[in-house]
Amino acid sequence: MWQQLKLVAVFVFLLAVIVACSNTENTDQSSGSKKAKAKEKMELTISAAASLKDAMTEIQDTYKKEHPEVALKFNFAGSGSLQQQISQGAPVDLFFSAAEDKFDRLVDEGKIEKEDGVDLLGNSLVLVVPNKKSSISSFKDLTKADIDQIAVGTPESVPAGKYAKESLKKMEIWNDVEPKIVYAKDVRQVLSYVETGNVAAGVVYKTDAVISDKVKIAATADAKTHTPIIYPLGIVKDTKHREEARDFYQYLQSDEALKVFEKYGFTVE
Repeated sequence: MWQQLKLVAVFVFLLAVIVACSNTENTDQSSGSKKAKAKEKMELTISAAASLKDAMTEIQDTYKKEHPEVALKFNFAGSGSLQQQISQGAPVDLFFSAAEDKFDRLVDEGKIEKEDGVDLLGNSLVLVVPNKKSSISSFKDLTKADIDQIAVGTPESVPAGKYAKESLKKMEIWNDVEPKIVYAKDVRQVLSYVETGNVAAGVVYKTDAVISDKVKIAATADAKTHTPIIYPLGIVKDTKHREEARDFYQYLQSDEALKVFEKYGFTVE
């Protein structure tokens, strides 16, 4: 009898040890799973006007230090092209446009809720020439016979091109310069054409001109000659990361971010 009791006691002890080890293993696995999930990064896609590239790249570095769990992926291009991509269902979390009409189109389509958008920045339009001797010192000089090529963004898809066309028409020189126009896919391509000397001049934003040491500003367009240059920012309705998108949306409106934009020549609305 005593022998049987000893065997039962040993069996119960071994069973308790096995159960305890099993629970510990499950707890460790659960804990490890939680840690892995916490370390897992998520990606935000921001479609932004090409003219925002330098400022947004600097802001990205600062934001990454404070939010290492969020990876920011930027798609820089002409606002019209970006708007069309979002209209067609491209997976985008935030849209930062260089033109109100492109942004408003997405609001009208229901792609961005009106309350999820804000007019954040402003800019000015300038005429740039290669950073060497040039006979161009005003927009009127573009009509000179020896000026053969002028770079401008495609008006239908590049807001800077649309503003340029408006200004040149208002100045009553569009008909004279239109045959000389070389159209570019975005404002940075316009800048590149001028930097390399492939064209005699180009019309870009002030913010593009100030980042290049290969061009100089020949003239600034009167703000009354074109539609106000406004940069709206908004959260795309179909974002799968609304909480993170809203956090970055609000960060871009912070004093820290706005100082960076001002550093690159933008004005704050």
